[in-house]
Amino acid sequence: MTKLNLKILFIIKILVVGLFCSFASYSSDLSKSKGMVILGSNDALVKIKIFSSLTCPHCANFHTEVVSQIKKEYVETGKVQLIFVDFPLDQAAFNASKLLHCIDNSHQMRFLDTIYEKQNEWTNSTNMNDVNNSLKKIVENLGISSINFEECLIDEFISDKILNGRIDASKKYSINATPTIIINEKKLEGSVNFENIKKRIEKLI
Repeated sequence: MTKLNLKILFIIKILVVGLFCSFASYSSDLSKSKGMVILGSNDALVKIKIFSSLTCPHCANFHTEVVSQIKKEYVETGKVQLIFVDFPLDQAAFNASKLLHCIDNSHQMRFLDTIYEKQNEWTNSTNMNDVNNSLKKIVENLGISSINFEECLIDEFISDKILNGRIDASKKYSINATPTIIINEKKLEGSVNFENIKKRIEKLI
């Protein structure tokens, strides 16, 4: 199965979930979700939501190049809180996101760092079995056994939370690309580089 077909199947899955939720009483508040990965003080004046797909090359570049600068200059000084929110664009990213929320909180940032650093390795396949085997090797050192791995991928609660969060984010912030950066509930316009984000931060602190 090609990457294009995997992406089409994933989009169909999202549409089905969205149709179901339109008739259900399910409600997902992104700001209260316990599934988000949060870095920094809750008292920070600036809160930055990063909507990304773990298979997205632009997201990998943003994480390795820009997030590291924000962490050093603003998160470690208590001025900014970073909130990483799942916005998977294909099945491989969806599976990786599910694993992120099966890992102990203390290892989640390490998982994100590793998943982006090794993105070319674990995404370099059109076969989901090969993708999953690569992901399994990555999480072995983060406390997820083979049994836990399989259970995580079929966990309906985590799956629904990620998909519904994606649907809600699309509606609330009109997200059509990743990474999308939301700073104090306002979408960042222009380039998602450190200089542009820094200008926004400096105006808010």
